[in-house]
Amino acid sequence: MKITLLGSLGNISKPLAIQLIKAGHQVSIISSDANKAADIEALGAKPKIGSITDVAFLTGAFTGADAIYTMVPPSYNAENFRQHVGGIGKNYAEAIKQAGVTRVVNLSSIGAHLDGGTGPIAGLHDVEQIFSKLENVAIKHLRAPFFYVNFYGNVDLIKHQGILGANYPGDARLVMVHPADIADIAAEEIQNDFTGHTVRYLVSDERTPNEAAAVLGAAIGKPELPWVEFTDEQALNGMLQGGLPAEMARNFVEMGTAVRSGILWQHYDAHKPATFGSRNFESFAQEFAAAF
Repeated sequence: MKITLLGSLGNISKPLAIQLIKAGHQVSIISSDANKAADIEALGAKPKIGSITDVAFLTGAFTGADAIYTMVPPSYNAENFRQHVGGIGKNYAEAIKQAGVTRVVNLSSIGAHLDGGTGPIAGLHDVEQIFSKLENVAIKHLRAPFFYVNFYGNVDLIKHQGILGANYPGDARLVMVHPADIADIAAEEIQNDFTGHTVRYLVSDERTPNEAAAVLGAAIGKPELPWVEFTDEQALNGMLQGGLPAEMARNFVEMGTAVRSGILWQHYDAHKPATFGSRNFESFAQEFAAAF
């Protein structure tokens, strides 16, 4: 098959491309960075360099593909993050229509069934709704939960304050996934003969924040590493002081309140996958320790 992937050489798209190329498919990878072209070619894929804000470019990049993998990369400088994500989704949908694409695997998020109150996830809800209007296109939405790799954003907090924390308690629930497990499922679905517009949840592990802190702490030689619950105001101020733009900080605080209330997991629990991915949290902790 001819397959076009969004996501450049990211944590999901690169291992996804490697799997598909190994399986004998012709893979093209979209990137906005011309400096990535050589690395894309080194994988055995064809680089397509351009902007995801350019519908004409996207249409050309999608044309001739038997299937495409879509994802909206985060933009930390967006004035309105939800509008930004929805706008990119509209670009994708228009290009899919113009290019005549008939099969799409789309990276979405757990909680995307909710129209708001979920921070950055709300934009992915909008993308799903935009895609739902596409006719004669089979679409599989992969609703992924909290990425393990998000914990890399806490390295400074651990090193300078000796804690892990967010605006939800240590006994809250975290449903998590390794990006490589997402790549495995995406590769499977791209090569499957699915129909209609459907959703698939995926998960690598479920832990509480207290358990996550204990596992990571043990891996980095800090077995007493505590999880600290911040107030929403403390979380917001901490992110602002760390240099995060106000719009993104506000969105992350709102997502934290959704974790705290448990609303993110409701639809997932009703459609929970029968099996977890192959990479549990302990295996990720070893990767975290190596990077720490």
